[in-house]
Amino acid sequence: MTNDHPRLPPGQQAVDGLPTLHVGPVPAFDSAAWDLRLEGEVRSPQRLTYDQVRALPSVISVSDFHCVEGWSRLDCAWEGVRFSDLCDLVSPTERARFVTVGCENDYTTSLPLEDMLHPDVLLAWGLDSAELPPEQGFPLRLVIPHKYAYKSAKWVRWLRFTYQQELGYWEQRGYSDSADPWREERRG
Repeated sequence: MTNDHPRLPPGQQAVDGLPTLHVGPVPAFDSAAWDLRLEGEVRSPQRLTYDQVRALPSVISVSDFHCVEGWSRLDCAWEGVRFSDLCDLVSPTERARFVTVGCENDYTTSLPLEDMLHPDVLLAWGLDSAELPPEQGFPLRLVIPHKYAYKSAKWVRWLRFTYQQELGYWEQRGYSDSADPWREERRG
């Protein structure tokens, strides 16, 4: 048990690999053109190059990964920068209550700022001591272990701090916005 929850949420089965699921094609990556924008209800908006993101303090965080389709991969060792460290760079205003995550292929998701500030929430570029494969979200993937994986958006390009929550790609299509695997919050 972790965090007062059983290790495997209800309706989930452990798998060995990390299945590949995503919306749209795997985007090409050009480190010279790529950037990460941090904007919205913040005091200090930022535009970071890939080298600047990679130069931030990195951590390895081991967590379990739960897909809404019923599989879970245990003990994923993600490497990246904590969201809280990015948050410190921009200094959110008092109005910032949510974060919308924007990605390649017009994919978005949104979470309460409180959820994003958990210490195991990362923007990851590595998995299991290797560079994250492009089909798994390289160059940058959100990892939010306490939510279903559709909240762990691939190919992140911008983070917008907002006062009101903006429904993301799957949430607009009827998936749960809270996405709690231990409550089986699969559909809205």
